Amino acid sequence: MGKKVTIIGAGSVGSTIAYTMAVNGIATEVVMIDINESKSLGEALDIRQGVSFCPPISIYAGSYKDAEGSDIVILTSGVARKPGQSRLDLAQVNVNITKSIIPEIVKHAPNAIYIIVSNPVDILTYVFHKVSGLPERQIIGSGTILDTARLRARIAEYYSINLQNVHAYVYGEHGDTSFVPWSLGTISNIPIDQYRDCLDDPDKVLMPSLDHEEVENYIRKSGGKIISRKGATFYAVAVSVCHICKCIFSGADTTLTVSTMMHGEYGIDDVCLSTLSIVGPDGISGKLIAPLNDQEVALLQKSAQSLKDVINAVQI
Repeated sequence: MGKKVTIIGAGSVGSTIAYTMAVNGIATEVVMIDINESKSLGEALDIRQGVSFCPPISIYAGSYKDAEGSDIVILTSGVARKPGQSRLDLAQVNVNITKSIIPEIVKHAPNAIYIIVSNPVDILTYVFHKVSGLPERQIIGSGTILDTARLRARIAEYYSINLQNVHAYVYGEHGDTSFVPWSLGTISNIPIDQYRDCLDDPDKVLMPSLDHEEVENYIRKSGGKIISRKGATFYAVAVSVCHICKCIFSGADTTLTVSTMMHGEYGIDDVCLSTLSIVGPDGISGKLIAPLNDQEVALLQKSAQSLKDVINAVQI
C-alpha cells in the first residue's frame, strides 16, 4: 500500500520534512507544492538525487492537482517568525495565507489527514476547522509535540537517564501560555518529583531538585533562542511532524500532544490547543482526559483564553 504525502510550503520546514521522510522511508510518494515553483523544484531535485541510498520513494514538485489521493497533507506555508517576534504576531498574515490555500487543496484531497504546522499553529488549526468543512478527525495541529520533545530531552539530560524512560507532556498553546502538568509526569513510572529520592547513588541524590519554572522557561524560550542564533528552527519540528506521520501510517493508535478542537473538556470549548489526543490511521480517534489538578486546569483555561483573544482579534 502506498503512503502519499503532500507538503505545502518548500521553505526550511517543508523541505526538511520531505528530506526526513525520504531518509527514514516514512512515505513512498511525496509531492512538494510552493507558490515559488522554482524553490519546490530545486528542493525536490536535491532530495531526489540522494534517494538511491534510501528506502524507495518518489519525490517531486507539483501543483494542488498532484495532491489527489494523498493520505496526509502537511501545511508549512506562511511567513516565518523573525527574531524577537512572537508566534501570535504572525496571526493575521498567516490566517489569510491559510484561508487562500484551504479551498484549493481540500478540493483535490478531501480524504487526507491534514497536519497544520505553520504558526501560530493553534490559531491556524482553528481556522482550518472553520473554513475547510472537513470532519474534525482529519485535522491535526502539530501543537506542543515539539515542546513535549524539548521537555523530555531537558529532563533526561538533567537526570542522565534515557529519554525513553521519561513520560511528561506540555499542554496548552504552542507558545507563551504553554505549561507542564507536572502531576502527570513520570520517570520509569515514578512521579518526576519523587524520582531523585528513589536513587541509591549519593552523588545523584545530592543534586538539586528539578526546577519546574526553569524547565518551562527553557521550553518556551528554546524556539526564540534558536531563531536568534541561526535564523530559523526546522530540524526538531521536522522530526516531530514525521513522528505524527509515522503514527498515522503505523496502524496503531498513539497518544500525542497535538492541537485539536475542544468541546467542553476541562471546561474549554471552541478553541484548538494541545492535550493528549489519540492519533491513528483515521487521524484523531479520541482524546485522553488525563486527570489534572485544579491549578493545571486553571493554566489550561488561561491558555485557551489567550488563544480566544487572538481569534477574536483576527478576521477568519
